[in-house]
Amino acid sequence: MRFTPRRDAGLYGYERALAHGGFSLVAGVDEAGRGACAGPLVVAAVILGGLRIDGLADSKLLTPARRDALYEVITKKAMWHALVIPPGEIDTVGLHRSNITGMRRALAALPVRPSYVLSDGFRVPGLEAPTLPVIKGDRAVACIAAASVVAKVTRDRIMEALHGDHPQYGFDVHKGYNTPEHMAALTLHGPCREHRFSFVNVRSRLVPAAGPVVGVGPAPAMGNNGLVGGEDER
Repeated sequence: MRFTPRRDAGLYGYERALAHGGFSLVAGVDEAGRGACAGPLVVAAVILGGLRIDGLADSKLLTPARRDALYEVITKKAMWHALVIPPGEIDTVGLHRSNITGMRRALAALPVRPSYVLSDGFRVPGLEAPTLPVIKGDRAVACIAAASVVAKVTRDRIMEALHGDHPQYGFDVHKGYNTPEHMAALTLHGPCREHRFSFVNVRSRLVPAAGPVVGVGPAPAMGNNGLVGGEDER
């Protein structure tokens, strides 16, 4: 199916056009933490299935309080799944491959099979359903925006929890991104097991006290059942 929604069609324009073409279960997929040098990569897939959510937008344009409120609505009323990919797996597999594989796994773990997939920015190969990458999709497509909210809130909560184990880095503030404060703490203390050692700015700050790089374990996942598991849910 080939279609070009009008620029002024609004956030639900893509899904509305696809529904007219017979694709009722449109999934959006997005990630959070791609640019961070610490913490996991979180990939989320969401099917709204005709659900309209007031105030939905790209997670980066929302306040934390608004994101939390939207997260509660999305996870209660939509079909969704979030996959958490730990730093060790990113170091072993590579960031982009982890991202693409994570998107496939998150989509496969949805409670229903999507009839069409919309992804943010780049194509996701190897899917059974037809797919379309949308430039700045988290600002243009409702289900991608919803996925961005789920991924962002899930990851932020993980980073806030990690702050309790590693308070010296300030993970609760910068969430593992490359801020001046984070780089200063990384220089002073060296990296911990939550850092991505394949990143140059982390590897260059290795000190003996940093300890060994931890091994890779299976990526935990979250879905409509709200549970976190250690097995790959396909």
